[in-house]
Amino acid sequence: MTDETRTGATSAGEPSAAERSGGERSSPAVDTPAAGPGEPYRVAIIGTGFSGLGMAIGLKKAGVHDFVVLEKAGEVGGTWRENTYPGCACDIMSLLYSFSFEPKNDWSRMFPEQAELLRYIKDVVDKYDLAQHIRFHAEVTGAEYDDATGTWRVTVARRDGTDGSDGGGGGDEVEVVRARAVVAGMGPLHKPNVPDLPGLKSFEGAAFHSAEWDHGYDLSGKRVAVVGTGASAIQFVPRIAKRVESLTVFQRTPPWIIPKPDRRITGVEKALFRRVPGVQRGYRNGIYLMQESFVVGFKNPRLLKLASGLAQWHLARQVPDRKLRRKLLPDYTMGCKRTLVSSDYYPALMRPNVDLTTAGIAEVRPKSIVTRDGREHEVDAIIFGTGFHVTDAFADARITGRDGLRIQDAWKDGIEAHLGVTVAGFPNLFLLLGPNSGLGHNSMIFIIEAQVRYVLQCLAMLDAAGGARIAVRPSVQDRFNDWVRRKSAGAVWVSGGCTSWYLDADGANRAAWPASTVNYWLRTRRLDPADFEIESDAVIESDAVIESDAPTSASAAS
Repeated sequence: MTDETRTGATSAGEPSAAERSGGERSSPAVDTPAAGPGEPYRVAIIGTGFSGLGMAIGLKKAGVHDFVVLEKAGEVGGTWRENTYPGCACDIMSLLYSFSFEPKNDWSRMFPEQAELLRYIKDVVDKYDLAQHIRFHAEVTGAEYDDATGTWRVTVARRDGTDGSDGGGGGDEVEVVRARAVVAGMGPLHKPNVPDLPGLKSFEGAAFHSAEWDHGYDLSGKRVAVVGTGASAIQFVPRIAKRVESLTVFQRTPPWIIPKPDRRITGVEKALFRRVPGVQRGYRNGIYLMQESFVVGFKNPRLLKLASGLAQWHLARQVPDRKLRRKLLPDYTMGCKRTLVSSDYYPALMRPNVDLTTAGIAEVRPKSIVTRDGREHEVDAIIFGTGFHVTDAFADARITGRDGLRIQDAWKDGIEAHLGVTVAGFPNLFLLLGPNSGLGHNSMIFIIEAQVRYVLQCLAMLDAAGGARIAVRPSVQDRFNDWVRRKSAGAVWVSGGCTSWYLDADGANRAAWPASTVNYWLRTRRLDPADFEIESDAVIESDAVIESDAPTSASAAS
């Protein structure tokens, strides 16, 4: 079933930010009411994690109410809905890992666990009345820019979730949602990376990725294999090690790990946050500055000696076994991969029922894993803690811009965008946490808020010019990415002696922001209209007339 529709629009409310301030436009200038049936949405947002919801709140604050949020699952949450593995928690402190405009003064711990973060997200949805804009069980399967109308046609697979899938692909109902602009708020960590191990399909036991944890499978008394030692694995390994009969951790590259200064937030602190203005903001700013100090070392790895010394002390203190300690000591520069925080991972590896192997996996058999040293490890279950596709996250995306330009063709030489948000040739398309806007040291919500401001400025430029579409100039995008390459040269991600999700197959940095977050904030604070191509409705209508008058030529051109 195919249906082209726009539904769920709401009526206008408060005046725009620009109208309230009476100042220069940095957000859409008019209070945009809902359009009628058959009219395109002003904005379609994909995803209900921090990115998508941050964009939705930004629009409402700017007086734009004519938008829809498309969510593949049956509830909000993004990363914090998808990841429910034992021990799942944020590795950035709670006072910083939250919206700056929506502080929570009763966090239970310094490092929030998944359930508390998901509750925070749901509370934000309730406070800003976002549910009325969200369409659940609506998985976006493609997006195509219509040159003739200046709108995006977003293809959505609909499911009601009654089959237990929680929505998403494979449904029997397909519809097309039209919008003037599209904001992709899926984030980079939504496509689990499961290695293509020889013989994996022959395995007869349970096998799942940490982001798709099988809570119906009881690990108690089982022989379990964990493949990978990244940010997720170091959280769930300590939790499951106590329950299983045996646990074999297959490590390719050891991570740098520093102590996790986690603790309960005291009642006195919570009272201060509630009653004394500025105290919680002071905590937040202090944490931010502490995290931001690491960026200096990323460009000057020698300055990370203090941090790497702390990590080595942490390892020596928690792992007295010298043989095991040698396996766990990285041979690459700290910061080349994301530095992890944990105070219970190393002790878990010291348990008598836990074994760490570094031999590498040769093949998987129906009931075992064979390593390259010839040893066979009998296992009942395999859990992959192998991260996500980041630099190739859009490899199979069906996104088509102007003149039939596919995103894969635009990125045939590597993914890139302007400040991680806009891509030349794709008007009115905005990526949140796109290429080269990832962080290895600080809160991604800082970047999200800056990118939301970027999008709002672009919409404001359209309003000011009476325009219908806006796209970054190719020369501007090229100049920015030349700067990224220069800044990345010699940085620890490129020269640190490791491979990581920051780099593509050719070793180019395609994910990490190569400077400070302050630098990013300054670059996105006030965009230059000259950096963008803005076209009016009149131009689009003129193009449409020419196209309709010359169908033969148009057909030949296509």
